[in-house]
Amino acid sequence: MQPYFLPYLGYFQLINACDSFVVYDNIQFTKKGWIHRNRMLLNGKDMMFTLPLKSDSDYLNVDQRFLGENYEKEKNKILGQVRSAYAKAPNFKTAYPIIEDIFNDAERNLFAFIFNALRKINNYLNISTPLIVSSTINIDHGLKGKYKVMEIIKKLGADTYINPIGGMELYDKQEFATNGLALEFHKMKPVVYPQFSNEFIPYLSILDVMMFNDKTAITAYLNEFDLL
Repeated sequence: MQPYFLPYLGYFQLINACDSFVVYDNIQFTKKGWIHRNRMLLNGKDMMFTLPLKSDSDYLNVDQRFLGENYEKEKNKILGQVRSAYAKAPNFKTAYPIIEDIFNDAERNLFAFIFNALRKINNYLNISTPLIVSSTINIDHGLKGKYKVMEIIKKLGADTYINPIGGMELYDKQEFATNGLALEFHKMKPVVYPQFSNEFIPYLSILDVMMFNDKTAITAYLNEFDLL
């Protein structure tokens, strides 16, 4: 999977469902995805928050990008928004220190910063699945798309690949089977919880889930998915 910053619950369901979870570091950064941004609930609406980045080539990989020199200022702004949004949430006192620790990481390499955040959330949620950095796997990293995926799976000695439901447009089960591999698609079931008195907004950052739910509830949510 691509590295996403404080991704939605389904990302952690996927991590928890696997024996090993490979995070791409040597993949091209894209501004349009969820690599350096996500959404929180603020005043009853979803609001985007974004990690500031140093200006650089759009063709660099994620592990070649860095947080901007204005990060401290932007960090304080985002944390202020988190406090404003969730100070009255039932699990704020437990969850906020985790989020604050993630933003206070001294790491400035974008991939390492996101990878550290994923590990901290996994630790908080008691998810023990090993996270593997893609570039550390001894394969031909010039491979692209499905060919790289299949080579990684084989190199790790696995026989099954689980991909988010959106991957049904990219990967074919029969093609994987021809290569001796099973392919399954993860589809998150509807998970609804009180967000104050607002109409529920789904698929927000995991920080929203953490603010409104204790770890027991989130552990149960981790199993709310189907494999297709």
